[in-house]
Amino acid sequence: MVELDLLSYQSNLKVKKNEDQSLIWDFIRRKWVRLTPEEMVRQLVIQHLLVSGFSERLIQVERKVTYHGLNRRFDIVAYQKELIPFLLIECKSPQITINQDTFDQIAQYNMSLTVPFLWVTNGRVNYCCQMDYTNRSYRFLDHIPIPV
Repeated sequence: MVELDLLSYQSNLKVKKNEDQSLIWDFIRRKWVRLTPEEMVRQLVIQHLLVSGFSERLIQVERKVTYHGLNRRFDIVAYQKELIPFLLIECKSPQITINQDTFDQIAQYNMSLTVPFLWVTNGRVNYCCQMDYTNRSYRFLDHIPIPV
């Protein structure tokens, strides 16, 4: 498990009230989106990536992937400078327990991306693993990798 205090990035977020709903500024999509618990986690992860040195031009949010003919949307993919997918991130609401279903979901998204690193988070619990496609295995890390 990765020890990471995503809440430390809360002061970087922009939140506003619009009529009867709260909105949060998405720095990547450059628009206000509805503030849900999962969206809060997604925006905290984005802040972590930006503070850690990822360029916002190398981050994609909620893009479509196709798996067995079904269209799905991944939460976040961070790319290396060469536009090679580097880190696939699945964000869950804080009340959702990270379990096998969560790992199965990110593994399905990764079938078409084949990134070297996967990160699953609910904002409180963070798991990151490095994929080994040659040996069809993975190993858990104690940190979130940053491309060099």
